[in-house]
Amino acid sequence: MEKGMRLLYLYHALVQGGGIQKREAAECFGVDERSIQRDIEDLRSFFAEQDPPMEIAYRLGEKRYQLEAVDPIFLTCGEALAVCKILLESRSMPRRELEPILDRLISNCVGPQDRQTVSRMIANEQFYYIEPRHGKFLADRLWTLGQAIQEKLVLQVLYRTQTDQEKRRTLQPVGLLFSEYYFYLAAFIEDIDKAEHFENADDLFPTIYRVDRLEKIKVLDRHFSVPYAQRFSEGEFRKRIQFMYGGRLQTVRFTYCGPSVEAVLDRLPTAEIVAERDGKYDIKAEVFGKGIDMWLQSQGDYIIRE
Repeated sequence: MEKGMRLLYLYHALVQGGGIQKREAAECFGVDERSIQRDIEDLRSFFAEQDPPMEIAYRLGEKRYQLEAVDPIFLTCGEALAVCKILLESRSMPRRELEPILDRLISNCVGPQDRQTVSRMIANEQFYYIEPRHGKFLADRLWTLGQAIQEKLVLQVLYRTQTDQEKRRTLQPVGLLFSEYYFYLAAFIEDIDKAEHFENADDLFPTIYRVDRLEKIKVLDRHFSVPYAQRFSEGEFRKRIQFMYGGRLQTVRFTYCGPSVEAVLDRLPTAEIVAERDGKYDIKAEVFGKGIDMWLQSQGDYIIRE
């Protein structure tokens, strides 16, 4: 009974990341250090047989035994910190939805000995987090939309526009996108007069909907075919739509004379430098929609539009 209690105590210390110091453990239970060493060997055998296997390693500088993965199953501290920072900087979710995600990410993807360190590193940013104004929980609806895209199931939605109008649509969903604080659904509309509603009736590209503005989502028990499959690729489409505004697929040409042409190339994945002279770059990019016009205007004197 006494050995069983010791093993439970030592097991808990290891999995919680605190580790074991033999002298402290021996004094706590009133036994000699050889008894604690035998307990550690028993636990070492136990962890080695788990899936995935773990090992109890001795850290000489700390004089402490710690639980570590045999093969890396956790994120490194840097990787975990990067993911947490991206989630926080995206400002894409309400605080009440984001914080449990961060907690589970750190608890399940970071080694026990490093969880508190990673938590402390994001604590200040987490405290001052500014959530999006829509306040909508998104994870469940993203999963619903993702499954519909995967299974090619038709959706019926009630969408609230930026001008607070309600629109009911029957959609063929083909992609989920994220850009600057918001998630978007790319979908083709069924049973709509394109000549009446679209500037370009022959438009082969999907319409873009902000996910938080989907008031109601109903997945129908009806599949749709994709005769445009060879023409539409979510990845290729994503490279061309940067600003989530509708419009035509177009090629824009401009001259950039600002401090960082790299930032322009990162902002517009399809951009290429056609010519360069005296620190001025002639750039060509294929983009979708009208948002490019607003971005070009926002660059002020750095951009000379052809």
